[in-house]
Amino acid sequence: MTTPSPVIPDQMRYVSTTTAGAPDVMQMTTGPIPAFGNNDVLIKVEFAGVNRPDVAQRSGNYAPPPGASPIMGLEVSGTIVVVGAAVPQWRAGDAVCALTPGGGYAEYCAAPAAHCLPIPQGLSMLEAAGVPENFFTVWVNTFDTCKLKAGESFLVHGGSSGIGLTAIQLAKAFGATVFTTVGNDEKAAFCKSIGADHVFNYKTQEWANEIFAITQKKGVNVILDMVGGSYIERNLRSLALEGRYCFIAFLEGGKAEIDFRPLMMKRQTITGSTLRARPDAQKAAIAVSLKEKVWPLLEAKKVKPVIFKTFALAEIVEAHKLMESSAHIGKIMLKVAP
Repeated sequence: MTTPSPVIPDQMRYVSTTTAGAPDVMQMTTGPIPAFGNNDVLIKVEFAGVNRPDVAQRSGNYAPPPGASPIMGLEVSGTIVVVGAAVPQWRAGDAVCALTPGGGYAEYCAAPAAHCLPIPQGLSMLEAAGVPENFFTVWVNTFDTCKLKAGESFLVHGGSSGIGLTAIQLAKAFGATVFTTVGNDEKAAFCKSIGADHVFNYKTQEWANEIFAITQKKGVNVILDMVGGSYIERNLRSLALEGRYCFIAFLEGGKAEIDFRPLMMKRQTITGSTLRARPDAQKAAIAVSLKEKVWPLLEAKKVKPVIFKTFALAEIVEAHKLMESSAHIGKIMLKVAP
C-alpha cells in the first residue's frame, strides 16, 4: 500500500448518519482520510452524484456490501492524489470520474483504479460526476444483459430520472425506438426533446394500452423497470415475443400477482441486478465498454448527463428531500470542494 503524501490532511469533511431514517438524520462530520489498497486510487473529490440507492441506504434499506465504505455516494469526479502500488494506468494529478463502492459524500474518496475513467473531452467536472452510476447501470442492464439492438423497441420507466434520461439517450443513439413513462407534461416534453419517441403520462394515460396500439399488438423488445409493483403485470403484457424484462429497482415494491403462462408461450426473459454488489472485475469490464462505445458519444455531444440542481455538501438534507420529491428532471449533484 502506497503511503499517502504528507500534503494530504489527516482529516476530511464527510456526510454521516446518526441512524437510519428521514433526510435529517444526515449531518456533516469530520473524520480520517479513507484507507485504500494496492489496486485503488485516492481521489480529492470535486463533485458527487446523489442517487436513489443513497436514499435507500440512508433509510436503512440498502446496506453497503462487505468491505465498502459506510459513507454514502456512489459516483464522483475529482483529481487523483495518490495511486496504489499496483496501479499502472493512473498518476497523481489525473482528473477522473469514478464509480465508487461508497464514500462519495466526502472530501476524499477511495475507488478501484479500474472503475475510474478520464473526464470526457468537453465535459465539466460537474457533468462528469453525473455519469458513472447511471451510465454503468444502463449499459450493463440494457446492452450487456438484455442485448438491445438497433431496430428494436425499448421501454424505460421514470424517463425524467437520471437513469431514465441516460437510457433514453443511449437507446436512441444505438438505433432503438424509445418509449417512456413520466408523471407530468413538463417531464414528457423534456423526454421528447432528448430523444424519446413515445412518452406517456402515467397519471392520465394507460401506457400499456398505448404501447399495445402503437406496436400493433407486438409489444416492445426490452423493458428497463425501476418501479415494479403494479407495473409488473403491465410490463409483461407489453413485452414482445422473445422480449427481455430487466428490474433495477422496486419503487412500488417487488410483489405482484402474475399469470406467467404468456411468458412461456412468448419465450420471454426476466432478469434483474444491482450494480454495487457486482464483483470488481465485472464493473471494470463495464468501464472498458463505456470508454470504447459511450465516451465517443459523450465527446461528440450525442448523449449528455442532464444536471438539474447542484447543492453544497453541507446542504445534503435538502438534496435528499428533492430526490424523494421526484420533482427533478435529471441529476441532483453535490459540490464537495470548497
